[in-house]
Amino acid sequence: MPAETRAAGRGPAPILPADSCSGWLATGGADHHHHHSRRHCFSPEDLKDGELPRLLRSRTARWDRHSSLQLVPHLESEQASPRRQRRQPSQGCPDLKLQDILNKEVNERSISPWRYRIDEDENRYPRKLAFAECLCEGCVDVKTGRETTSLNSVPIIQSMMVLQRKPCQHNGEAAGFTFEVQYLDVPVACACVLPRSSS
Repeated sequence: MPAETRAAGRGPAPILPADSCSGWLATGGADHHHHHSRRHCFSPEDLKDGELPRLLRSRTARWDRHSSLQLVPHLESEQASPRRQRRQPSQGCPDLKLQDILNKEVNERSISPWRYRIDEDENRYPRKLAFAECLCEGCVDVKTGRETTSLNSVPIIQSMMVLQRKPCQHNGEAAGFTFEVQYLDVPVACACVLPRSSS
């Protein structure tokens, strides 16, 4: 799988390629740096209930493939759970005890553990995405169950195409909205890597 690296957070983060979506909008595709001058300007009535206009709705099927979108309902359900509200979430690097983690999720069993938070932008579609956050600076030693700084935790970044809502003039008079295709770097997990040499 082709990949590239870029500094993110505490170190270089592997970047997963985004889906190829040329021709995705009625006006065509977009890349990281260019947007199209011709865009459809939608009226406020086209954006009822915060949903995408029908013209664009059928073109968002690829979003369902992204775990960062699929995880949002689960995270919201967890946050609303009375049991979850009574527990104080761990803010630091956890000590792993084998007998306690065997039946837990991958992000909790990893030697570079992470948690998820919901990132929300009312002008972005999808509006809510699950972002992974590394819990450790280093990684968890499998022998001791404690953090070791001889290794580094880094986020795994996936480039996801999103729609960003922008203001425009509808029919030259009323305020309206247009949509720009943008690529968002979404942290989806964390990995344990060897640190770069300081020399």
